[in-house]
Amino acid sequence: MGDEATGTADGTDAAPQGIDRGGVEAWFAEHVPGVQLPLSFERISGGHSNLTYGVRDAAAGRWALRRPPLGKRLGSAHDMAREHRVVSALAPSAVPVAPVAGLCEDESVNGAPFYAMEFVEGPILRGLAEASAFPEEADRRAIGERVVDTLVEIHAVDPDAVGLGDLGRKEDYVARQLHRWHGQWEKSKTRELDAVDAVHERLAARIPEQGPATIVHGDYRLDNMILAPSGEVAAVVDWELCTLGDPLADVGLLMVYWPEPGDELVALGQPASLAPGFPSREELKARYAERSGRDLAQLDFFVALGYWKLAIILEGVYARYAAGQYGKVDPGIEEFARLVERLAEAADEAERRS
Repeated sequence: MGDEATGTADGTDAAPQGIDRGGVEAWFAEHVPGVQLPLSFERISGGHSNLTYGVRDAAAGRWALRRPPLGKRLGSAHDMAREHRVVSALAPSAVPVAPVAGLCEDESVNGAPFYAMEFVEGPILRGLAEASAFPEEADRRAIGERVVDTLVEIHAVDPDAVGLGDLGRKEDYVARQLHRWHGQWEKSKTRELDAVDAVHERLAARIPEQGPATIVHGDYRLDNMILAPSGEVAAVVDWELCTLGDPLADVGLLMVYWPEPGDELVALGQPASLAPGFPSREELKARYAERSGRDLAQLDFFVALGYWKLAIILEGVYARYAAGQYGKVDPGIEEFARLVERLAEAADEAERRS
C-alpha cells in the first residue's frame, strides 16, 4: 500500500510527502508527450533509500517517479542523474529495464532532482506473501534461475559499448568500495560498532585480484525486479548504487539476500526465497559459474563484503528513520538498529570463514 491521499479544496487528491503537485505536473506537461492533467500520486511501498511514487494521469497513463529521500542526503548516494543515465544506457541491451520518460535536475520543481519512467506492471516478490503469486514450485525455481541469468546478462554488457565506460573507475573496485562505505559509516553512524571497523581492516588487507570490470548493480536481489505474470523478468530496478567493478560483489550480495529455511540470520524481512521451490544458494552459485564462466573460489570474501556493506546501508536508513526523514517514527525502529549489529557480526563471521 502507498501513502493515503486526502482531498483538497479543488477536489483533487493531496500529493504525498515528497511531491510538489504543481511543480511536478508542470514538468510532466512540458516533458512527457500525451500526458493529461491532473495527476494523482501514490508512494509505493518497498525500498528504504530513494523514494518511488506511482503517477497516474486523467487518461489512465501510468509512470513511476524516483526521487532521493526526504531531508539531508549524503553526497552521491542518491544521484538521480546517475541512475537515470544507467537505466537509459541499458534500454537497448538484453537487460530488462523500465523505459525512461525524463530527468529533472532543477530542484526548484520538486525540492530535489527526480526522474520518471514508464510504469511496469507486474508482481514484485518482496516476501513470502508475494511468493503466493506463483504457487507452483516449478515456477518458483524458474524465477530463481532467471534471477541468476539476468545477473549474468548485466555482467555481460560491455560498459564502453553502451556509453557507461566512464561511470566509474574500472580498477580497484573493492578498495574503493571499502573506502566509500567506511566513509558513509563515519557520516551516518548513530553509535560505535567495533565489528564494522574490524571487518573493514581485515577485508582491506586481503583484497582478491580483480578480473575485467563489468557493470555492477550494487543492490541486486529478487525484490529489485518486477516480474511478468509468466514469471519472466520484466524490469530490474533500483540502480542507484550501480558502478563499474568486480561482478562477484553482486553475486556475494545476492547470497546475503537469499536466505534458506533454517538460517539464523535473515537480512531483510521474510524474503520469498524462503518459500518452497526456490533454488538454494549453492544452486544459484553453480548456475552463475556455469553461465558466466567465472571462478567463484573467492566468493566468501564478497559475501563478507556484502554483509558489511548492508550493515552500513541499513545504519544510514536507521539514522534517517530516527531523524523523521521517512515521516512518523515507528516505535519498532530500535529493532532495525539491532539488525545492523547482527549484520556486522555476520560480516565478521563470514570474513573469518573466507
